[in-house]
Amino acid sequence: MKIFCVGRNYADHAKELGNAVPEEPVIFMKPKSALLQPHTPFYYPEFSNELHYEAELVLRISKNGKYIQQKHASKYYNAITVGIDFTARDVQADLKKKGLPWEKAKSWDNSAVIGRWRDITPDMLKHPIKFSLANNGDIVQHGNSADMIFTFDKIVENISQYFSLNIGDLIYTGTPAGVGECVVGDYLEGYLESEKMFDLEIK
Repeated sequence: MKIFCVGRNYADHAKELGNAVPEEPVIFMKPKSALLQPHTPFYYPEFSNELHYEAELVLRISKNGKYIQQKHASKYYNAITVGIDFTARDVQADLKKKGLPWEKAKSWDNSAVIGRWRDITPDMLKHPIKFSLANNGDIVQHGNSADMIFTFDKIVENISQYFSLNIGDLIYTGTPAGVGECVVGDYLEGYLESEKMFDLEIK
């Protein structure tokens, strides 16, 4: 199982971090060990002093494929949820300053959270999909798939030009503006439309 992530897929988020808006999907990966398993507590990483939440729509791949055309891409994923791509922002900033890869800031154990899965129906993909993240009861991020620079299908097409997609792979499709710092004791809740998909306390 592979975890693909798309960076800077919302223009407002790219701008809030001072990054250029990309002309093609920015892809990075997390290892299988990054996935927080169900009923496992999440602990603040010891190597960071600035942990940020990044709520995202996550797709689950349901069919093996490579070199997938955009017009066929929707046949390759069958479920969606809301997740968090946790980022050690201080570590990332240091790595970026040195021109080094981001894995230490993005891909550490348990840095990828996913909620319960909802099956995707053809009707669902005809409308924008809204999601949100609450921290201690206050909504801190609002997302809408209509605001994505690259659509689900474009992302699948792009990834599959470089990597084989396999059943069970996950794609984190990017975070909207509003990312922010979280601390020990914070209580995070992810929503797909109005349905709660996960809750998580930072220990």
